Amino acid sequence: MKIAIYPGSFDPITKGHLDILKTGAEIFDKVIIAVARNSEKKGFLPVDERVKLIKESVKDLDNVEVDSFEGLTIEYAKKREAKVLIRGLRAVSDFEYELQLSQANSSLSSEIKTVFLTTKPKYNFISSSTIKEIYLNNGDISKFVPEPVYEYLKNRNVS
Repeated sequence: MKIAIYPGSFDPITKGHLDILKTGAEIFDKVIIAVARNSEKKGFLPVDERVKLIKESVKDLDNVEVDSFEGLTIEYAKKREAKVLIRGLRAVSDFEYELQLSQANSSLSSEIKTVFLTTKPKYNFISSSTIKEIYLNNGDISKFVPEPVYEYLKNRNVS
């Protein structure tokens, strides 16, 4: 079975992330969307809420699992017996950072490969940071995030 890990902060998950995930789910037998925990950083949404919202957003994808992890992605991938990391690219500007990350991971574990997937052009400009900025300024984020995320944020107090 070909298992892939799609790691990230997903704070919050966007329709662009889901586009990448759906493509990965078509290619691999199983995709684990893995929310990175960083005890040093306070996220926009708590990790447990992100996991819950992602689970609600991907419930129609039978070969997708949602999990969280702390530490090195490559170690998590080994633990989950994955041979592939999925990384999403929106624009050329993402490539340099993602390439460096891929090369670092490769030097840590040459048997785990990185696959770059691109999102549809209509999602190129969407990032979690952009979503947060729009949301915090009372803008409409409904077309950029999955319905469970939109409903959750709509009912949350902006602080």
